[in-house]
Amino acid sequence: MISALGSSSLATGLVAASVAAPAWTFPGTRRHAARLTAVACGAAVAAFALLEWALLSHDFRVGFVAAHGGRHVPPYYTFTSLWSGMEGSLVLWVLVSAGLALACAAKSGPGAEHGIAMAVVSVVCAVFFALTLFAADPFRPADPVPADGPGPDPLLRGHPLMGVHPPLLYLGTAGLVVPFAYGVAGLVTGRTGKEAARVMRHWTLVAWIPLTAGIALGAAWSYGVLGWGGYWEWDPVENASLMPWLVATALLHSLAARERRGVLGTFSLTLAVTAFLLVLLGVFLTRGGAVASVHSFTGSAAGPVLLGVFTAALIGAGGLVVWRAGRVGADRAVIRGLSRESLLLGGVVLLAALAFTVLLGTLFPLLAELARGERVSVGPPYFDRVTPPFGFTLLVLMAAAPFAAWSRSEPGVLARRLARPAVLGALTVIVLGVTGRHSVPSLLAYGIGAFALGAVATRAAGLIGLHGIRVLARAEPRRRLGGVIAHAGVAVAAVAIAASAGAADAVEARLRVGESMPVHGYVLRLDGVERTRTEDNMGTAARLTVYREGTPVGLLRPGLTFYTRSGAPPVASPDVHMTPLADLYVAVSEIGDSVVLRAAVNPMMAVLWTAAGALVLGGLLCLQVPARRRGPVPAEREPARLPAETAAR
Repeated sequence: MISALGSSSLATGLVAASVAAPAWTFPGTRRHAARLTAVACGAAVAAFALLEWALLSHDFRVGFVAAHGGRHVPPYYTFTSLWSGMEGSLVLWVLVSAGLALACAAKSGPGAEHGIAMAVVSVVCAVFFALTLFAADPFRPADPVPADGPGPDPLLRGHPLMGVHPPLLYLGTAGLVVPFAYGVAGLVTGRTGKEAARVMRHWTLVAWIPLTAGIALGAAWSYGVLGWGGYWEWDPVENASLMPWLVATALLHSLAARERRGVLGTFSLTLAVTAFLLVLLGVFLTRGGAVASVHSFTGSAAGPVLLGVFTAALIGAGGLVVWRAGRVGADRAVIRGLSRESLLLGGVVLLAALAFTVLLGTLFPLLAELARGERVSVGPPYFDRVTPPFGFTLLVLMAAAPFAAWSRSEPGVLARRLARPAVLGALTVIVLGVTGRHSVPSLLAYGIGAFALGAVATRAAGLIGLHGIRVLARAEPRRRLGGVIAHAGVAVAAVAIAASAGAADAVEARLRVGESMPVHGYVLRLDGVERTRTEDNMGTAARLTVYREGTPVGLLRPGLTFYTRSGAPPVASPDVHMTPLADLYVAVSEIGDSVVLRAAVNPMMAVLWTAAGALVLGGLLCLQVPARRRGPVPAEREPARLPAETAAR
């Protein structure tokens, strides 16, 4: 029964979205199109609910439940197992896409562009309904019907973040379809006015916020589950979420310049199209079996279909960009010399170039294997070498841009406004350089990070001094404050990443009960070994006491978890002694008569997670856009000044 109802729900959604797409292009049928969009969303909700019900009720007659469910799995991880398999993850994708389509349908957009954009969104929904129904149907009947299932991948049921990390990523990546749709609409109509920029910027933020949170939580999951001591390994699937994020960030800044000064119109449309094309590429990489990763799904019949979808979108949207780019309405203003527009343009270009650099490193092994039939490894050394110059330059532009005037800025005035942050950056390099314990790249990162933080602090002081407590009560100052907080998060994250990259090497030792090992200022003493058993797994953990200068400061329980029914290798359960400035990270690789421990001190990890939170908070404040203005764009205004500077005037 559930199999038939689930497949029927997917079919209903496919028909509704397919009919809604052309209906959105005619003004007289848009009311019917909106109803069809609601039907498609209802069908997606029904499919999601039915699959979850099948998982929670252990209905092993459903193929997806037979492959990924299990009576021994705790209810929380039974619920999250829907997105632990490729077919179920597509159901979640369909739910998010259809929900976004319904939300977008409820927001009136700028004229004809709204109808065309909704038609594009409906087409994308229909494609994923069809993909799920015909190439990866989770509701196919199981044959034979097992008495029990293996449960989800052990890596995906050992950490509670699996309940929020994938849905946030899906909401962020799928959400980029709306800016993509408006980008296509702008190319078709040739209009890229201020109102279209405002709508695109709103929907880009709607996607960017959960995408940022999803990437940060994914890094935290990697840090807390995989046991290798890091949080980002430039894995192809990690890159698949990073590349759209970089382009979406560039799009936000490009649209800000478009909305304020009428520049970068064609460039904004191109970025909107590119961001979603990278999303489709990421869907193929993660679900088509093109790459091997702990984050990816195994290959299936959906792989070739996904490649076909990406190719068709690349040819169609890319061809539209090439054909229509020169016919889109011209920018009202021209970027000349030193100005906020030119600095924004520089940052946007650098973000796009960084995304292309990551794309090149991600795809090169696949292309080399296709061309020469041999595997080529492009790992962290490549990315660690090529990305820092982009990051350093972006930090400088991020710090300087808010202090430059629109249209034209005098170099001397800009230099005076940035003098204090520059002094702070120079002093940071001098003080840290005297210790002699930092590499040149690390010193550069700290210095530029301090410069950027000084600039952000100066900007925040000027903003609060100008508006006082009303900064959060009024829409436009709140939006600016959100940008300041997000930029502060970027600067702090850059410093934290540089610090963690320069961490001391891990220490590894084999201990028996009662023995100790030193770890960069700490001492770990093994007090015993604990063993637990549940219906789902067997766990072994080392019981450790942490000493600092002879004083006990904490207890740790790193261990290994064995999921016996899956036949998979044991899953590491690292434990962390956290302080504001550094983590003592301890993982176990072997437990028997003795215990093999791997421990490291990772600087500024708490600072890094705080910086990620600042990015999300800044985005949320920016999302509260001011009411639509009527009439011409307001006259150019100088950046907010410090209170003392304002009083002097």
